[in-house]
Amino acid sequence: MSEPTQPLLQINEDEVELSAIRAQGAGGQNVNKVSSAIHLRFDIMASSLPDDVKERLLCLSDSRITKEGVLIIKAQQHRTQEMNKLDALARLSELVNSVARPPKNRRATKPSYGSKQRTRATKSQRSETKAMRGRVSE
Repeated sequence: MSEPTQPLLQINEDEVELSAIRAQGAGGQNVNKVSSAIHLRFDIMASSLPDDVKERLLCLSDSRITKEGVLIIKAQQHRTQEMNKLDALARLSELVNSVARPPKNRRATKPSYGSKQRTRATKSQRSETKAMRGRVSE
């Protein structure tokens, strides 16, 4: 039985603040004059996401989320600014959609009668093995 596919949440581009910055690392002569990295800022509380999704996003222990509730993503993997922009938006969408579906509630279960019996048998066998390790009385 397959799970029903929930439509993915769409992020309004007006709520995303993109700025071009200089990328770090090696890049030759071009690296110091071209701002190809993208700095994405997404204010979670001011967004149009559903409240439960906002709450789950803010509860994530992700270092990219500030105390003010702003998600910051830095994309500098690609050489072009456009590719880095697409990468940053894809990573934002992936993060938001990872918390879009509420987590399943855990149902408490009890061990079966057979598993209890096997545990007891194993424990008694182990007990006998350890009892044999005592001093030998003559």
